[in-house]
Amino acid sequence: MKIFNKITHLSEFEKDLKKLKKRFRTLDSDLENFIKVQLKMFHKLDIDNKGIVEISGLGIEYPQIYKARKFTCRSLKGTGSRSGIRIIYAYYLEEDRIEFIEIYYKGDKENEDWERIKSL
Repeated sequence: MKIFNKITHLSEFEKDLKKLKKRFRTLDSDLENFIKVQLKMFHKLDIDNKGIVEISGLGIEYPQIYKARKFTCRSLKGTGSRSGIRIIYAYYLEEDRIEFIEIYYKGDKENEDWERIKSL
């Protein structure tokens, strides 16, 4: 079953993901699960579990940019949804499209890359 019309990734996101997958082997299936559960709940069912927040102050009106703070990574045992993995993505409401911008581990990097987000 298709949840969104289209899901794309920036090439930088792919690089981030590839690097993180060396340390966290379950990331591919964790990301699939994140789309099926978290993104569907937030964007389709209007259920807000406080795991996804809109990033404000970017000066971008469209698309809306979000940060997922609750991301379950099974490779990080015992942390549950507070794994420390963050995902930055854009949601294009009219096209019903998700574009992944950045994925990072909070232990490596404190905040998202605003320059990358603004280059959309």
